[in-house]
Amino acid sequence: MTLRAQNVSVTLPVGQAVEHVGRMLFRPFQLEKWLAIGFCAWLAHLGQQGFRGSYGGGGRHGNVDVQQWVQRARGYVLNNLYWIVPVAIGVVVLGLALWVLIAWVSSRGKFMFLHCVARDSAEVAAPWHNFAREASSLFWFRLALGGVQLLSILVLGTGIGALVWNLVHRGASVGNIGGMVLLGGVFLLICVVIALIAKLTTDFVVPMLFLRGGTCLEGWEILRGLLVGNLGGFVLYILFQILLSLAIGASVLAVVLVTCCIAGCLLVIPYIGTVLFLPVLVFQRSYSIFYLRQYGPDYDVFSPSPGPASTLP
Repeated sequence: MTLRAQNVSVTLPVGQAVEHVGRMLFRPFQLEKWLAIGFCAWLAHLGQQGFRGSYGGGGRHGNVDVQQWVQRARGYVLNNLYWIVPVAIGVVVLGLALWVLIAWVSSRGKFMFLHCVARDSAEVAAPWHNFAREASSLFWFRLALGGVQLLSILVLGTGIGALVWNLVHRGASVGNIGGMVLLGGVFLLICVVIALIAKLTTDFVVPMLFLRGGTCLEGWEILRGLLVGNLGGFVLYILFQILLSLAIGASVLAVVLVTCCIAGCLLVIPYIGTVLFLPVLVFQRSYSIFYLRQYGPDYDVFSPSPGPASTLP
């Protein structure tokens, strides 16, 4: 069903979200409440949070015989396949298992954190159990999305690797360079689309499941009706979210610099960093659901509701 909304604003939810953060976390300030909500937020953002720095290593100066380096690396690998293969398989299996575990726990956490923000509560156990069915559907959806991305990396990465191999051994050619640019562009496009789907799922599909229950695909069917009727508004929402992210990132960087990186060291500590960063996380979660509320009372996550079907006996 297509819904066309009028007078939907991307700026109005900013003030509403700021007011909600103040009321929820600071009036009054309760450490126990921060710790409980921070735990839910930490679960919701597992695998996402953290401030990463990138440091370029100092390379060797002068000419480097790339082909000779490749030949040496190839020879080393071929001579040590007896231990490289099982170690590589073990690392891959362990990494996939950890990824699946994080996706499952964070899917539960997203509903727990949304429950805390929408109901201004510090409950942990109740939303963990009450939204088990919806979180399971979200988990399988995210797993499928991650599988598509992983398959894209394998297929396109193999193609780019083959082109790089030809470039090293046969020299540069228009075909090799053009193929690398094309495959790189396709990979970048896939990553953008997947990131956009993940963003819309967290911001809007999760609240819809929170209100109505059901599966992630059913939530996406409802969101599709909103997108078809209000595409311009959602494009503006995404662009404004980018601006908000840049502003938040600049503010965090300023705090880190002013505190001589002490704040940065604290923010990278698991859970502790999330608790310290909680006002920003609550603001971000509040902003999306205040924006969604503008599309009608059926999308108002803040209104009292019986909850999803999984909460019923």
